[in-house]
Amino acid sequence: MRWFEIALVALTVLTGLVWLADKLWLRKRREAAAGLLDAKEPMLVDYSRAFFPVLAVVLCLRSWVAEPFRIPSSSMMPTLEIGDFILVNKFAYGLRLPVTNGKFLPIGEPERGDVVVFHPPMQPEQDWIKRVVGLPGDTVAYRNDTVYLNGQPFAYRPMGRYVGKGQGAEATGAKVLLEEMPGRPHEVLERDDQPFFVQGEGEWVVPPGHYFVMGDNRDNSEDSRFWPEGMHFLPEENLRGKAFLVWMHWDGSAGGVDFARLGRKIK
Repeated sequence: MRWFEIALVALTVLTGLVWLADKLWLRKRREAAAGLLDAKEPMLVDYSRAFFPVLAVVLCLRSWVAEPFRIPSSSMMPTLEIGDFILVNKFAYGLRLPVTNGKFLPIGEPERGDVVVFHPPMQPEQDWIKRVVGLPGDTVAYRNDTVYLNGQPFAYRPMGRYVGKGQGAEATGAKVLLEEMPGRPHEVLERDDQPFFVQGEGEWVVPPGHYFVMGDNRDNSEDSRFWPEGMHFLPEENLRGKAFLVWMHWDGSAGGVDFARLGRKIK
């Protein structure tokens, strides 16, 4: 999505400058040169005047209100499925400049359990989505399929077996567990048919200004557990926003639109 954002900013600036230059100088020169005749407006000016307000509104909405994203992987199943189109709240964690992502107006900070979109530190050109598990100062551990927060294990309640469809069918049979995260219980997937899978066990202390993030599909998520040494944590400046709504779902291998997922809140 970075290329689209860059193109949108460039087009907005270009059309705005053309429109402003015409309003302040070019139109007067054109009318003076035409005399009594009607001054013909150049095509570039005509298009710029028409498109600049539209581009500016779209840029402001995407940068500071809500931005759409598509879920391309299974790392957040069962909360989010492959083919979900989601909306991300862009002002929940402060207003940021487009392209550079630099914050210029602090508003809030992520809470434990938030599902966030971000630039991963090792691949800053990409947009990833995970759940915040550890806040600055927390000690997070993962052992025997259990998350420990500051020495206390999360409780897990069995919810049955997962039945996938379309691109998510490969997860069929995984255990669905309700992870009792304090203040934000949510479902996670756990595979018991992959005995040699590297579980990403360890213990981490979250530094100031950083977060520890994990996918809800615990055995199929490239999250903080697996990031390179020295990069296990998500820097605050890499945050893009808070995911809050599924507005569309399309999976051609499962018959197209799944109307049951439309309008689903992301918890």
